[in-house]
Amino acid sequence: MTTAGNGTVARVVLMGPPGAGKGTQAVRLAEHLGVPAISTGDIFRANVAERTELGQQAQRYMDAGEYVPDEVTNAMVADRLSAEDAATGFLLDGYPRTEAQVGELDRMLDAAGVSLDVVVELTADVDELVKRLLGRAAEQGRSDDTESVIRRRLEVYAEQTAALVDLYESRGILVRVDGLGTVDDVSARLLDALS
Repeated sequence: MTTAGNGTVARVVLMGPPGAGKGTQAVRLAEHLGVPAISTGDIFRANVAERTELGQQAQRYMDAGEYVPDEVTNAMVADRLSAEDAATGFLLDGYPRTEAQVGELDRMLDAAGVSLDVVVELTADVDELVKRLLGRAAEQGRSDDTESVIRRRLEVYAEQTAALVDLYESRGILVRVDGLGTVDDVSARLLDALS
């Protein structure tokens, strides 16, 4: 495995269903590994805020309430991965989401002469996630996050990522980590799984 400055895995994809604490764990894990946490959401917001050509393209789709096409997302990710701070490694959060994006990520990494070290899937019981997300919705006053809406989001996630999980498992680089428990407990399990 390729290693970051502290002797650990350097090129990581973190996957997990809504409510599994992926965003929190991505930041903690990236800090531990000494690599940037790269979230597609952050990349989109940065490109839109900086009014880059890609950001303006993405904005047109978002304003129309449509998904940003893969080619725009892929270009933003490729641009971010070419940044100097990602030269020794990265943690991708929210990408890839489709088999086509997996292929594109493979091409990006092949062109740079590197490959993924590990794909970590945070797992969690669906009923526990529903409970957690309903609690979050109540705290944030989001009445549109009903149990049926949350369950559907979890189904869509499972449908979209099942093929990716199988693909990475067939390559022998998938690690599953239980995403339930305290933030510190999950972080400890993640670090154990990667060591």
